[in-house]
Amino acid sequence: MNDNQLLRYNRHIMLPQIGIEGQQKLHDAHVLIIGLGGLGSPAAMYLATAGVGQLTLVDDDTVELSNLQRQIIHREKNIGEPKVVSARNNLLAINPDITINTIDHRLDEIALAEQIKLADVVLDASDNFDTRFTINQNCVKNKTPLVSGAAIQFEGQISVFDSRQSTCPCYSCLYPDKGEDNLTCSENGILAPVVGIIGSLQALEAIKLICQIGEPLYGRLLLLDALSLQWRAMNFKKDPGCPVCSRA
Repeated sequence: MNDNQLLRYNRHIMLPQIGIEGQQKLHDAHVLIIGLGGLGSPAAMYLATAGVGQLTLVDDDTVELSNLQRQIIHREKNIGEPKVVSARNNLLAINPDITINTIDHRLDEIALAEQIKLADVVLDASDNFDTRFTINQNCVKNKTPLVSGAAIQFEGQISVFDSRQSTCPCYSCLYPDKGEDNLTCSENGILAPVVGIIGSLQALEAIKLICQIGEPLYGRLLLLDALSLQWRAMNFKKDPGCPVCSRA
């Protein structure tokens, strides 16, 4: 790292769990972020400021005025732009020292698998179960760690799935019946800070995975009730009959 990088990341380097070695791991890492909305916005911003060397952003949507209430990576001047273009420009304004790739269309399964294969960590910041299950299947197949977050109204949740760990369950172990009803923020509303909290935690878990520090949320679903400001942790195990990871 050069002198500017040493200064920029000084507060990370001071942490004994990270140090220069850990910061170099972040610099060398490639994170795939699927969804640049409420969750992907803070996640991408914190990963960019943390010095993750390469981010690939995937989103097929454009910025709308109603997004600005919670999707903090975008600005009013970006309305009408593809979200990945808006995100890329605003991230580079924060940290020009990183590489940002953008994909502004929905990936088919082959293309998605290829992008997941190229990444060190995948962040699922999407908003529908079909996409989440497809991402999970390809992460299991390619043994790529997955950090999954979701939020609606006043509630949020996050977990980490890593098929490199033989006992670690996958997303399909948690939701064997394809999940609950596919609620959306546009139909049910969302309190802005809730996605900020969950998205920030996604960035945190990604950094822990890259630097190999702490205890990732393997086999644990962390649930937030923002109205009472209570957290619950639900433990769950690998399903020996899971159609996705039991054959991996």
